[in-house]
Amino acid sequence: MQKTVNILNKRAKFDYEILDRYTAGIVLTGTEIKSIRLGKASIAESFCEFHDGELFVINSHIEEYLYGTHYNHKAKSERKLLLNKRELKKLNKDSDNKGLTIVPLRLFTNEKGLAKLDIALCRGKKNYDKRESLKEQDTKRDLDRIKKSF
Repeated sequence: MQKTVNILNKRAKFDYEILDRYTAGIVLTGTEIKSIRLGKASIAESFCEFHDGELFVINSHIEEYLYGTHYNHKAKSERKLLLNKRELKKLNKDSDNKGLTIVPLRLFTNEKGLAKLDIALCRGKKNYDKRESLKEQDTKRDLDRIKKSF
């Protein structure tokens, strides 16, 4: 039994309005996947870009593997994402629109032990939108407290 890894980008749901979601595979080296399985990764400051028709995740941090030798990987480097050609074309066309960006939401391992990345096509929120989402969270939390007391 393998332990499933679930690394979230909590800031993305607060800063962006999510329009469309995709699940992509990641091209990794051996020491990178070992570090991810240990939970030593962060996607908090990362984003996705197209280079020559291929999608890459940039600024994702995967710690160097503790038991790695001189073949160890770099902590911050561009990592290629694997999607269908149809999905890549749609994302490329949509991300060219002004104000839209591709942001990773969750890094996880599936049943087979492969690392996957949930990405989303997003639009940035304005400050008043962020305040509204904070109010909604507060009211939901208060309602949950009231329900729990009964």
